[in-house]
Amino acid sequence: MDTTTHVLTVFAVSDVERAVGFYQSVFGWSRRADFPIYVELELPDGRGVAFYERNAFGANVGVVPPPVAEGQLTGAELYLRCEDLDAVIGRLEEAGARLLSARAVRNWGEEVAYYADPEGNTIAVTGPAA
Repeated sequence: MDTTTHVLTVFAVSDVERAVGFYQSVFGWSRRADFPIYVELELPDGRGVAFYERNAFGANVGVVPPPVAEGQLTGAELYLRCEDLDAVIGRLEEAGARLLSARAVRNWGEEVAYYADPEGNTIAVTGPAA
């Protein structure tokens, strides 16, 4: 069996500080790496979510991802399990997240709400595991 583990999710973004400010206001995650073009936030379980300025991200991988047009989405989704789903939904809405699909029980049995962050990434939030 492979022992690979997930450590970090990185999003290419147009505005690093806007993206970081959004996630910190909603989830309260602290910065564990902080540079003008790259900021990493630490989740409670030790994993991370990072925001990398789009052109600098492209310099690493060899292709600059295209900007996301207003009202459109990237192909990325961050699926998060929350202790207090009502509170997280309230903070997402207060922070200006765009509602994509209202809170509902999905065909796999979890109650999930879908939002878009300011950069067009999808955030799925669900409650505690049953």
